[in-house]
Amino acid sequence: MNLTHPFLDEDGDKLREECGVFGAVNATDAAAATALGLHALQHRGQEAAGITSFDGTEFYTRRGLGHVAENFSSQEAIAELPGMMAAGHVRYSTTGGAGLRNVQPLYADLASGGFAVAHNGNISNAGMLRDDLVRRGSIFQSTSDTEVIIHLVATSRYPTIMDRLIDALRLLEGAYALIVMTPEGMIACRDPLGIRPLQMGRIGDATVFASETVAFDVVGAQFVRQVEPGEVIKVDFDGNVDSLHPFGDHAPRPCIFEHVYFSRPDSVFDGRNIYEARKAIGAELAREKPVEADLVIPVPDSGVPAAIGYAQESGIPFELGIIRSHYVGRTFIQPSDGARHAGVKRKHNANRALVEGKRIVLIDDSIVRGTTSMQIVEMMRDAGATEVHFRVASPPTAHSCFYGVDTPERSKLLAARMDVEPMREFIRADSLAFVSIDGLYRAVGEKPRNSGCPQFCDACFTGDYPTSLTDMTR
Repeated sequence: MNLTHPFLDEDGDKLREECGVFGAVNATDAAAATALGLHALQHRGQEAAGITSFDGTEFYTRRGLGHVAENFSSQEAIAELPGMMAAGHVRYSTTGGAGLRNVQPLYADLASGGFAVAHNGNISNAGMLRDDLVRRGSIFQSTSDTEVIIHLVATSRYPTIMDRLIDALRLLEGAYALIVMTPEGMIACRDPLGIRPLQMGRIGDATVFASETVAFDVVGAQFVRQVEPGEVIKVDFDGNVDSLHPFGDHAPRPCIFEHVYFSRPDSVFDGRNIYEARKAIGAELAREKPVEADLVIPVPDSGVPAAIGYAQESGIPFELGIIRSHYVGRTFIQPSDGARHAGVKRKHNANRALVEGKRIVLIDDSIVRGTTSMQIVEMMRDAGATEVHFRVASPPTAHSCFYGVDTPERSKLLAARMDVEPMREFIRADSLAFVSIDGLYRAVGEKPRNSGCPQFCDACFTGDYPTSLTDMTR
């Protein structure tokens, strides 16, 4: 079990968002607001956290491994980060690996002054760009793909920092939502397809940016709008906000898994409340894949909204037949190899009084490797369930993500190796079904998937990657 991440089983049988970003400019106690915003985004990355601030003269950085509260809960920690501008980052590592040198924001002193960047996403041609930069003399201090951006800005021949950043971004493939700090102010931008999310808000005279709107709720900010795909927004210290769209017009492809799993249920993404979207996915699943049963039971916590939707649509009662422990964390003693399958029971336990003698429908957001699903089905049978039907609130995850989501290599994805019936046999359920790709699109408020120009990035389900994957083909 990965004890750093209590939301995961020991096999890493969940997809994980790589990171979350938050920034505040022209804010009193900008670092304190940033720490609070990062706390609301903790679900997007629990490996490490960092904040960089600017007081008009100097940049200050504090970074650490672990949760936001472990690094930024004291007055002493915040006092190390003075100024009216700050940006922060929480991360998992998908590119570059773990370690303090890869914790963001990354900072460098350029010819034009200090430059700090916090990045959510994954640059799919970073390896090629890095090799070229090293051949030309660049010296890298981290193994993160994000550092490529700093070197591209540093070597650009354009005169202004904004033009140099745009020049650098034109060379990137993949997904990015960036918050950049310079001595001139804050810059926020999304890749031309808008794969990764970025939101804009206001609190008094301050402008704030965050991966999710829930961070604005926590800091007391008002949601203004999303940063548009391909948009670059600059906010200076006089409060002027300038917006550019330097990359031309592209059909957006935001990540559809934000609706399924990544975002907090109380966030809004692409104008849709995440909780309502997940209930709608569950209702769509009930219409597409009905089954006779006595109870609808979510796999907590991520399966709860979809299970409510499934229960409401099907008329089958919703019950909490699985109780989750929220206290499986760093101090838990790793058991012997012979007790590895107790991993699920450390985190989930069957509510036997409800389950015994019942036909149940289990609802989960996804199946990745399948090991956790198999153990939960077994746990339900051990608790006396007479039938266990498994329903999944996303299509089969058959392809890896290269845009900032920590997925196993494709050979380890159950849906890449098996059709649905063999998957059912593997997890030992009485039946197994997934929501269709068109059903998922309908549930999040779209027309059925346009195969010629999909409305979302859904490559993890379809294998239809919206950008080139240069580093994968080298």
